[in-house]
Amino acid sequence: MEAQTLALNIVSARLLPLDQMPIVQKALEWSKRKQNRRHKKERKKELGHTQIRVTNPMATPVKVYGPPLSTAVCRVVACLLEKDVEFQLISLNMAKGDHKKPDFLKIQPFGQVPAFQDEKISLFESRAICRYVCENYPEKGNKGLFGTNPLAKASIDQWLEAEGQSFNPPSSALVFQLALAPRMNIKQDEGVIKQNEEKLAKVLDVYEKRLGESRFLAGDEFSLADLSHLPNAHYLVNATDRGEILTSRDNVGRWWGEISNRDSWKKVVDMQKQQHSP
Repeated sequence: MEAQTLALNIVSARLLPLDQMPIVQKALEWSKRKQNRRHKKERKKELGHTQIRVTNPMATPVKVYGPPLSTAVCRVVACLLEKDVEFQLISLNMAKGDHKKPDFLKIQPFGQVPAFQDEKISLFESRAICRYVCENYPEKGNKGLFGTNPLAKASIDQWLEAEGQSFNPPSSALVFQLALAPRMNIKQDEGVIKQNEEKLAKVLDVYEKRLGESRFLAGDEFSLADLSHLPNAHYLVNATDRGEILTSRDNVGRWWGEISNRDSWKKVVDMQKQQHSP
């Protein structure tokens, strides 16, 4: 995991709550200074340009813009893989400000990642993109990813809201404090860590009870509600020393083991590794 690339992704994808952004801005400035000292050839290797995940690009209308290390980008990529929808992944050079250029701002007015195109339409915000993919390609791949009837969709939606509003904020703060701050020589804020551990523990207590009643959050089938948790949970388990907050709980640990071993997510992790291969 390359710290400066992740810092850029965090700022652009709003991985952290707004009250954490001054810290991230400091990290971003640090990353830019470090990058400017690197050789041009080395920068190209690390930051990369366009990655194509499709057999015939000319026949593929779906494009996702952003680096796969971004939690928001990999959420969309995992959804597309689950739905077996071919796509192009276009990894922006965010250190050079590709995400702030006029052409990009036409499809993502906030200058963040991901941006998404499907023929003539464009979308932003990862969860909205995932909902669109499921609705627009109902007969492809995992047909029940976003439910097949109103009740199933409502159940999935309520847990998607729980992820976005209750799980994402504390888990994002912990990923930054525990995984990124040490790599950037930024002093960890023990108060922030403690506060967000407590918040996340309360959320996971609710999950533990729910997952004792059903195999997955929205029922007995894997859904978009489960998929949306994968990006932050992955970093929490694999890039910090607090992974046991998930894995030590019987039901949550069982659930995490199952969703993180899906083929679609394994492919996302492989893509992340390829981005940083020398």
